[in-house]
Amino acid sequence: MSEPDVIKLGAGPIRFGQNFVNSEAFKTLFQEGMELIEEAAAYLDGPGREDSRRMAREISLVYASESMRLTTRLMQVASWLLLQRAVAEGELTADQANLEKNRVRLTMPETPTTISDFEALPERLKDLIGLAARLHARIMHLEKLMSEPPAVPPAPAPNPVTAQLGLLEKAFSRE
Repeated sequence: MSEPDVIKLGAGPIRFGQNFVNSEAFKTLFQEGMELIEEAAAYLDGPGREDSRRMAREISLVYASESMRLTTRLMQVASWLLLQRAVAEGELTADQANLEKNRVRLTMPETPTTISDFEALPERLKDLIGLAARLHARIMHLEKLMSEPPAVPPAPAPNPVTAQLGLLEKAFSRE
């Protein structure tokens, strides 16, 4: 492979998002996100209901609040992942996806739950909350990288040797 095959002069900077949504890393992230959503739904609809029934009233309110936060966070993740997959599969253009992103924003939900209340929650719910928070943070980081405009490389600084050679040529030229 020759250099012109690898480097396309004048092509401009490559946007991270254009490559990421078509990568194996995105497919893995998508799969991980969808599996976590299914796990959370299965827990909240099954064993989680049983867990919440056995709790004291105060803790069951914390459980309800945290499960709603978890659901909200995972719905934001699902929306983002599905939107990116639609771009990768050519169902949406990047511009259309940007318009859709304005409808579902990735936000960091507030967590007014105290540590002692959080510790009283069932282990499986705490695990799911932690996994969802990490996945959400990764996606927010990716979104930031994908939405930033590509960096424009700085203009090369003038070569000081060339400038000195020019001065020497002027000084010793016969005109």
